[in-house]
Formats: sequence, structure tokens, C-alpha cells
Amino acid sequence: MLERLCINQMDGHMSQPLFVFDLDNTLIHGDSSTLWSRYLVREGFASHPDYLLQEERMMLDYARGEMDLHAYVALTLSPLTDIPIALVDRMVALCVEKEIAPRIYPQALALINRLRAQQQPMLIISASVGLLVKAIAPVLGIEHAIGVEVKTDNGRYTGVIDGTPSYQQGKITCLENFLARHPQYDGPLTFYTDSINDLPLCERADHVYLVNPCQKLAAHGALRHWPVLDWQLTQA
Repeated sequence: MLERLCINQMDGHMSQPLFVFDLDNTLIHGDSSTLWSRYLVREGFASHPDYLLQEERMMLDYARGEMDLHAYVALTLSPLTDIPIALVDRMVALCVEKEIAPRIYPQALALINRLRAQQQPMLIISASVGLLVKAIAPVLGIEHAIGVEVKTDNGRYTGVIDGTPSYQQGKITCLENFLARHPQYDGPLTFYTDSINDLPLCERADHVYLVNPCQKLAAHGALRHWPVLDWQLTQA
């Protein structure tokens, strides 16, 4: 299951495999963006009465592969536009500690720990905003992380996406940009995900593992014989 370092026979170049993970409902039970939105409401930062209802409706669009990501980011970051970045980052750290870390699949941690012991490079690519993804990755023990970046203005996060979002086909663009900056990761690419939104990256990867896949992705995976992993918070 785990690829080893391989040597290119032509030039003696040491190729490194790369293990890539989706985040939400793959490494954690639930969606970090939804957990963050609920946290903002509980802590009194998001007070609009329809905030969570709108977020829920957009997440249903996501499950169908039809989300307007620009609208989602604008909505979910709207409570933060008047809060200094340093304070938001502290809020994120508390949310990760209290709400997200307890939802990490133990099977995910076991795999990550094995890969770390073998010094295998790992990367998270998520359609959640980068300020969340980059706070969660160190808790998981993963060095590299890509999320949807947003523009800042006057020391605040805005709800405007900056650059190509790491969503659907955009994950390919973000991956290729990452590989251009890390040319040593030119060995086989293994990808773990649950979502139909990640089908483009599944098709780009050399090896794919489906973690509790949605129905649409499971159907594609069955045709391609992609292994399915049943990860749960508690093990029988």
C-alpha cells in the first residue's frame, strides 16, 4: 500500500512519492468549514439568523458537486471582515482544538504516523479556506497544506477568493503549482478522498483510496477498482 522511494534507472535520480489527502470527511469526521461556522455562531461572532441555514443549503450543493464556492466563501467569512487577522487566527486555533481535533479519524492518524516514520512526504489539498486547513495540518502531523486562499484588506480577511481555488478542477492547478515548487516529489502520487468534487484529482493520481465515499464517487470508484476504506471515530 505504501510506496517506497524509487530510483530512476536512467539518471540515478531519487524520486519521492507524494501522499495527498482531502481533509473534510476524509481525515476528519465532518466538514471543517461547517464546524467553524457553527463555532462562530455559538461564540456570538455570526449573528445573522439565516447564517447556518444558508451554509447548510450550500453544503448540500457541494455534496452534489454544484457549489458556488465564491458565494460560500463570501458567506462563511462575512462574520470575520471586521476582526483583525491575529484574533481570527487565535479563534481558529481554539476551534481546531475544541471542535475539529476530536473528530480526526484514528485510522487516519495511524496511516499518517506510519508515513511519517517512513519519511514520506504528505500534502493536504482541501476546498476549505486556507486559514482553517493550515491550522489543522500541524495537528494531523502533515507538513504541507493547501486550502482556498482569500484576499486580505487592512489587516482583515475578506470573503474574496485569491487565485485559483483548490476546488474540483482547481485542485489539479494547485497540485501542479505545488509540484513545480517541489520538483523532488516526482514519484507516484497517492490520493485519499471521499468526495465527487475530487474526481479530477482522483483521475490525475497514480493510486486512489476512497474513504467513506459519497455515492457518486463510489460509483466511479467501482468502475476503476479503487479500494474503499471504512474509517470511523470508534472502532468495533
